[in-house]
This record gives sequence, C-alpha cells and structure tokens, in this order.
Amino acid sequence: MPWKEVSVMSQRRDFVVLASAEKANIRALCRRFNISPTTGYIWLKRYQRDGEIGLRNRSRRPHHSPHKTSAEKEQLVIKLRRKHPAWSARKLHKRLSELKHQDLPGPSTMHAILKRHELIDPQESVKHKAFQRYEKALPNELWQMDFKGEFQLPHSRCYPLTVLDDHSRFAIALEACGRNTTIIVQTALIKVFRRYGLPDWITCDNGSPWGSACRSHYTRLGIWLMRLGIGLSHSRPHHPQTQGKDERFHRTLAAEVLRYQRADTLAQWQQHFDTWREIYNHERPHEALAMAVPASRYQPSRRSYPEQLPAIEYGPADIVRKVRQVGHIKYLGRDYHIGSAFYGLHVALRPTLEDGLFDVFFCQQKLGILALDRNKLII
Repeated sequence: MPWKEVSVMSQRRDFVVLASAEKANIRALCRRFNISPTTGYIWLKRYQRDGEIGLRNRSRRPHHSPHKTSAEKEQLVIKLRRKHPAWSARKLHKRLSELKHQDLPGPSTMHAILKRHELIDPQESVKHKAFQRYEKALPNELWQMDFKGEFQLPHSRCYPLTVLDDHSRFAIALEACGRNTTIIVQTALIKVFRRYGLPDWITCDNGSPWGSACRSHYTRLGIWLMRLGIGLSHSRPHHPQTQGKDERFHRTLAAEVLRYQRADTLAQWQQHFDTWREIYNHERPHEALAMAVPASRYQPSRRSYPEQLPAIEYGPADIVRKVRQVGHIKYLGRDYHIGSAFYGLHVALRPTLEDGLFDVFFCQQKLGILALDRNKLII
C-alpha cells in the first residue's frame, strides 16, 4: 500500500534533522524530498536559528510557558501525560526539558503528580523480559522488518508493516497494509528506499512474504532485495530475540497507539500511524538511547535506490548455472535444489579450499554450500 501524505510540518522536521547530520548531502536530500535547494537551505537556516519554531508558518505563534507557578507546572505534566498516556515520568521530564520549560520538578516528583491524579496504569509496573541487546555501529547497517500482529476492521483487516533501523531505533516505516503480500511490501519499501536510501542488510522472520516453509526459504521479495545489493537473513524459528528491537517497537506501538486509538479504515489507521511515527522519531525520549530521540542518531544511507535493477554479474572464475523451473541447477550430471523462487536466474558456484565443496552465491549473497559427496545443497 502506498504511503499516505504526511503534514508539511512533518516533512520539514524530517528534512532538517537529516540535513543537520554530520557530512549530510543536503542537495541529495532535497531531491529525495522533492524540494529545491533554495527551499531546503531556508528550512535548515530557520531550524538552526530558531529550532522547531522556525519551521512553522510565520503566522503561527510559538508555544512557551514562562514564569509558571507550581500549579501551572503540575498542569504541564498532566497535559503532556494525557497527550501521551503511555509515557513514563522520565520521558515526560525529558520532553518538557527539550521544550525549554524552566525549573521543572524531577522525574520522581512527576511520577508522584501522576499517581496523585490517578494517571498511573497498573500495567506499567509489569516487567517484560528484556532481550539481549546488541547494536550496529552505524545507521543503515541493519534494518529489522516485520508485520505487527494483524487486527480486525469492520470490513477488512489491518497488517501493520514495521521497519526499524538497528543502530538508531529510527522508525523507517510504519504502514497500515490490507494484506501481507509481496507487492504491498515491495511498494512500501520502494518509497522508503527513495527517501532514506538502501541499507546494507535486512533481517526478517520466516513468515510471508519474505519467508517460505519450503526447503529454500527465499522468496521473490527476498530475491529482489538481494538484487539491490541488500543482504538478507531470517530469524531462527521461535526465537523472536533475533528481531528484538522490532519486537520491542511492536510493544510500544501497541501501548501508545493501538490501545488508545480507534479507526474503521486503513486510511484512518495510516493517519494515526503517521502522527505517532513522527512523535516516536522526533519527540519521544528513548531509554535505550540515554533518553535521546531516534532521529538524533539517524542519517540516510549514501546508497541511493536504483530505479532499474542492476544486472546480475559474476566473476570469470565462477561456475554459473541457470535455475530451472523446478528450482534445480545441474552440475556434473546431478540436480541440486536451489529454490523455485530463483527460476530463470543465474547462480554462481565458487570452489572452496576443501575438495568437493562449493560456495553457492546469488549476486553478492551466499546461499549455502554445495557438497558433491552428499549430493545436496546445505543452506
């Protein structure tokens, strides 16, 4: 499903945050956001001088609250909590500090205010078992992709598609999809790639449309990603920690959006998702990032999306074989199963240092090892 249009303010904020990153290619960003360099530099100058206030239309008055009394400061906490009912006192304190409110009470005092006004949900005390954390060193080294569990609408179902950058926790995509099909996911990813560029690697689970129950778990969607030069891996069955950050993102999505919002159509849910994704990336303090926001650690990939798939090329020493209709290749008179999704494409066999073993590659990704003595491909 195509992305819905977001607000002008959201686009401006997304642009200036990415353009403010070190070594950002501002002219390339202008092309991706479909604006002129003149407009882009105007937004960036206003943002650097006035912060987010500078991105607003000139007729709009900036929000500020000088010289608040204690009662008024308490109302600030209550108001922000009601706007974000799943945020902890630490997040509220951090966000109010970023909004330049002075002499704020500490997080513990804010928690007491929330408790006194019965704004603490008992479920907030429930502890979730934490996944073992690891983190890529740079943005776009790894994206995690998955569908949040679907839910029923009056006349259809909604499958929320999520894509998360491993290093920054930046929500690359949050799409309200009507089905979990290849064409819907591919359409969403093309829009993402045009905006943010290509990642080095994507990891996903073994379900549809990126996984298969067949001997070869590769699908046409996975093959398309590999042809773009994106490495692809699948989580181990029944091991959600492989997708730990995206799984945690799903819990946050459920707690802050699905629990409170109501809508009857995919378009209405997309509006909720667009609004919350902006808050998640640019406003919501993230505890795993020392209370920074994901946008502060993210910048687009330098690898632009090619509108035409690059040709499949292998080296002169490679043994190239074409995959036949049943998903097999033939080598030395024997058939070896690669996967029916590769039908009509070419793979390469590369001899290893051990006799009778060949590494099998599709584009730049290793698919497995072909063992002549065992007459099989080990994936």
